[in-house]
Amino acid sequence: MDAKAFFLFALLSLSAVSLRTAFAEDEKDPGLIMNFYKDTCPQTEDIIREQVKLLYKRHKNTAFSWLRNIFHDCAVQSCDASLLLDSTRRTLSEKETDRSFGLRNFRYLDAIKEAVERECPGVVSCADILVLSARDGIVSLGGPYIPLKTGRRDGRNSRADVVEQYLPDHNESISVVLERFAAMGIDTPGVVSLLGAHSVGRTHCVKLVHRLYPEVDPVLNPDHVEHMLYKCPDSIPDPKAVQYVRNDRGTPMILDNNYYRNILDNKGLLTVDHQLATDKRTKPYVKKMAKSQDYFFKEFARAITILSENNPLTGTKGEIRKQCKSSTFLLSLCEEEE
Repeated sequence: MDAKAFFLFALLSLSAVSLRTAFAEDEKDPGLIMNFYKDTCPQTEDIIREQVKLLYKRHKNTAFSWLRNIFHDCAVQSCDASLLLDSTRRTLSEKETDRSFGLRNFRYLDAIKEAVERECPGVVSCADILVLSARDGIVSLGGPYIPLKTGRRDGRNSRADVVEQYLPDHNESISVVLERFAAMGIDTPGVVSLLGAHSVGRTHCVKLVHRLYPEVDPVLNPDHVEHMLYKCPDSIPDPKAVQYVRNDRGTPMILDNNYYRNILDNKGLLTVDHQLATDKRTKPYVKKMAKSQDYFFKEFARAITILSENNPLTGTKGEIRKQCKSSTFLLSLCEEEE
């Protein structure tokens, strides 16, 4: 065999090996797909759905928490349940950052994980449970059912040090909010629909007193100001006190388009709510969603889907945690050190 023939043979052999490796990796890592657990734990989504219904029946506010979880986890680099990790001696939990102020009820997500583990130990990721519990929580609040893919794996590290680079604050400018979500592939109508989540839940006085003291923000609806002052009587509220204002006084427990009518009437609690209703880039969509709940739900479902698929860990990346609050991998390392 001459040199040219040998070189060609070697090149073809290398290409064949590379193709076989690529196909093998594809077989191991199908990425996110519908019904990922159909063979390994076919009852996964039914268990999660039933647990969400049960917990919501007992504790209505849990649905708000599940909905917030998907924003706070998936918007920060990856949809990998890094939000759920507790602080360690070396790292701060994302749950303890300023951006996560007011997040709670993580114990109920732990309860869902325990129910899934009893049926299929070591199979279903916390990241998928976080996403699916948010999906089913949206339904509990009267929102649309959103078919979502699964197959995520859990991250091993907290992303507390970069949270503020990715997750906009309630009182950021609308330009910053649009920019942050655009980086995830969510367009302007998608952002407007996601902020419609402010239709449910409540806002702690800590986040809105700057619009009341020392002077009332003149753009606020005077009729709404009276209620806000009643609920937030202190200019420097105690962060640990139960001092809050319902985001939507009309339908506080229902995810609907009433939020858009409220902000057009200058009844938005947060600066971003007011900007959403007045900025020329977002106002047309606010008006459209105020008129049509179907349009709001369509855009909301589309945006949640994109958010839920933001840079997930799949295949052999990451891990499947035994407990959502601690990395199984890091826990084993700590045990070895001891």
